Amino acid sequence: MHKLFRLSVLYVVVSVTWTITPPRALAFEPQVLNSVVSVLPNWLRWKQEKKTPSRQPKAPEGSAVAIFPGGYLITNAHVIGNAKEVDIRLNDGRLVDVEVVGRDLRTDLALLKAPQDFPVLEPAPAPKLGDPVCAVGNQFGLGLSVTCGVASALNRTGTGFNPIEDFVQTDAVINPGGSGGALVDANARLVGVVSAIFTKESDSNIGINFVTSIDLITRVATDLRDHGRVLWAKSGFRVAALTMEQRRQSSGGRIIHVTKEGPADDAGLKPGDIVTKIGPRQIIRPTDVASALAGYRAGGQVPVTYVREKTEAETSLTLE
Repeated sequence: MHKLFRLSVLYVVVSVTWTITPPRALAFEPQVLNSVVSVLPNWLRWKQEKKTPSRQPKAPEGSAVAIFPGGYLITNAHVIGNAKEVDIRLNDGRLVDVEVVGRDLRTDLALLKAPQDFPVLEPAPAPKLGDPVCAVGNQFGLGLSVTCGVASALNRTGTGFNPIEDFVQTDAVINPGGSGGALVDANARLVGVVSAIFTKESDSNIGINFVTSIDLITRVATDLRDHGRVLWAKSGFRVAALTMEQRRQSSGGRIIHVTKEGPADDAGLKPGDIVTKIGPRQIIRPTDVASALAGYRAGGQVPVTYVREKTEAETSLTLE
């Protein structure tokens, strides 16, 4: 009977394994490579041509992906540093000068404009946990390559990389140089832009990599294109972590400051309130608040759910 039970378990495991398509079986669409380029900030070019020491941090080339028609490419601000001029390398090896349209250090994103167009990938809907994904980038400056894995976690914040984060976590292998590259789903749609790898005292991949979500990218890139900077809306309140006692009852962000006659004050929010939901986004930790508010613009009305003295309530916050 014991042996029969073990065989039954083995049958179930094998059946599940055959039924679920493993991530490595994802059929990658080669045309995605036409939307991604290698990025060479001018300080790298000067270092290569003049063979002089660079004051910039030591790093390989980076990556960028087409975000809008008209030659607009999105990358990470840390990829280009303070460079005023940037080259991109096309898949055929040619170098092209591009313009730096703007940077946003809060999200570590930068917008470039090339003198030629690139195919823009369709934005992907939010992935589900375990969905197969592939990363395309210029790993270690060797040229574009493809690695695949799954969406390991969603809406990651508080990783310590950026003040405003909305990361899709993936185990697809990503190394330095892949920053600014594309993460695509099984239908060759853009899930987001590779932003950071989580490591312990080295630059090697350990399977925890962060990709800025397509929603946050679109928000930032639109403002950089239209205004040269991001027009962040003001909520009029600040949050901090809950106390240990509060965390046994709830999760969210504890309001520690409300600006007098500001949006939060007008909405009736007070210090001590625990924000548990902003729009459709559940607030688990304080860093989720900035991420949730990032999608709204000045003048927008945002539903906010909060807890005051163990009683849940909802209000409408008009940002300014």
